[in-house]
Amino acid sequence: QVQLVESGGGLVQPGGSLRLTCAASGLTLDYHVVAWFRQAPGKEREGVSYISGPDDDPWYTDSVKGRFTISRDNAKNTVSLQMNNLKPEDTGIYYCAADRSGGVVSSWAVFEFWGQGTQVTVSS
Repeated sequence: QVQLVESGGGLVQPGGSLRLTCAASGLTLDYHVVAWFRQAPGKEREGVSYISGPDDDPWYTDSVKGRFTISRDNAKNTVSLQMNNLKPEDTGIYYCAADRSGGVVSSWAVFEFWGQGTQVTVSS
């Protein structure tokens, strides 16, 4: 059974940093595309970043480019999202997701495995 568990969320002041980690069991993450999504109160869930193969550049939504970095730790079977210079608009529940086949991300529907989410609150 596949399980994804997010950790690292919390309350941080604007300009601060957090590092989210997605740990997997029942799935070897380096064979899969892994993404981070977020959902702010009253808004739809949006894709934040994803990481594919070692020769592919990670993808970031425009609002986090230059501030967030996604990375893998294959030895630990985890994917992390380093978030710097956080802004109030980054507030939301952050979810980790993985696809089934490690292929092309043609739509967000490729992500079949999801974690339960971790809350990130950016506020002074």
